[in-house]
Amino acid sequence: MMHNEPSSRPPLILCAEDQEDLRADICDELKESGYAVLEAADGEATLQQMDACTPDLILCDINMPGLNGYGVLDAVREHRPHLADTPFVFLTALSDPQEVVEGKRLGADDYLVKPIDYDLLLATVGARLRQVSRMRDKSNHELQELRQAMGTLRQEASQQAFHAATRVLNLVAPGMVLLDSQGDITFVNQRARQLAEASDALQLNKRFSATGAMARRLRESIASATQASRRGEEPVFSLRLPHLPGSHELLVLICALGQGRETGGEDASVVVLLSAPDQRLPLPRGILASLFGLTPTESRIAMALLEGLRSEEIADQMGVSPTTVAFHLRNLFQKTDTHRQADLIALLLAGSMTAYLEGP
Repeated sequence: MMHNEPSSRPPLILCAEDQEDLRADICDELKESGYAVLEAADGEATLQQMDACTPDLILCDINMPGLNGYGVLDAVREHRPHLADTPFVFLTALSDPQEVVEGKRLGADDYLVKPIDYDLLLATVGARLRQVSRMRDKSNHELQELRQAMGTLRQEASQQAFHAATRVLNLVAPGMVLLDSQGDITFVNQRARQLAEASDALQLNKRFSATGAMARRLRESIASATQASRRGEEPVFSLRLPHLPGSHELLVLICALGQGRETGGEDASVVVLLSAPDQRLPLPRGILASLFGLTPTESRIAMALLEGLRSEEIADQMGVSPTTVAFHLRNLFQKTDTHRQADLIALLLAGSMTAYLEGP
């Protein structure tokens, strides 16, 4: 029997299976183990259940009528970013290794083969939920390091320490803009000023804003990040803005710092990171590899991501296939315990900035 803390709700499992008797048996086993359960008999019903609530884990049959399990998984990974770290476990009667490979390629986290071994089912569900908990704890720790680095700008008592922190942040390759809980700019490093001066799309006055077609989306992303930070949450928003004529777009990451309601208007609530295309970050050689345990190829792809390159552009630059890039990206996600590219880039930037702040 699974035990939960008295104040916590039981994890919610979504079970998508078109065989009614099997679905009922699986749900009964899950309920007896203390989980809350949602049911769906086909792919469309599964997506409807996801839109109505947020499951903690998804069990999904592959061969369902209409939209099959692969279609459901694709819809989750492509169109429901809020479920990016939700484990997705396939149920299948097929034991062909190629089916396992296809599911893994599409982003499935695990497989259970029919007839279902219920002890294995419960062990798999428990292990995947514990894995997500560890991943979130690690991500929170990394973002806490970023918040602490940002906090030195306002929390250091001596003016000398403040200027020292400012000089360090001016050395950090990404453009950096700090916004308070009212959305006003409290700090801009030199790189951000340079990018703004070189681009007609960026404006750094009292507020961080853009012109043109992306202006509204930028405002909405900053507003969402500010509201999330007030709630103590730390989402990352990603978008691209026009840059210099003939160059790639400017990568913009908007990171809520999760400061909570108790912070005042002068405290950093949101950090905006700007990564210019076609300009490599002057990071010490091997720093990403040592921080995250990356291979040389993974480090190269990580650097390309920080430059704002897309997957297909990375493939062209490296002279490899998009499939090869996708393979290494999956390794990057696994080693950094991230699921979305925006979160991966934010974590890489946070790690590199932490290394600068800590020194050799």
